[in-house]
Amino acid sequence: MNLGSITLGHYLSLGAILFALSVIGIFLNRRNLIVLLMAIELMLLAVNLNFVAFSHFLGDMAGQVFVFFILTVAAAESAIGLAILVVLFRNRATIAVEELDTLKG
Repeated sequence: MNLGSITLGHYLSLGAILFALSVIGIFLNRRNLIVLLMAIELMLLAVNLNFVAFSHFLGDMAGQVFVFFILTVAAAESAIGLAILVVLFRNRATIAVEELDTLKG
């Protein structure tokens, strides 16, 4: 069973589907902060998939190098976001986004 080769359009379609799922996750679930962080991470991974696909099919390594920088920023964002989430949960005993509307020192 030969399915044919995977083209650039397949990768771009998958990246677009992942990006759309993350946008839907952000707009539909505005109550849970953890799900919002996961949707942002999914959005970054969809963009990374497109960078790697273009880099592979164009024969240029610049896209793959750029992905490493994006992954570094995503890891830092996750670590800082989860640390802020733990502090907010300790202070307010909730992670509901509606109740986190004020940032008082």
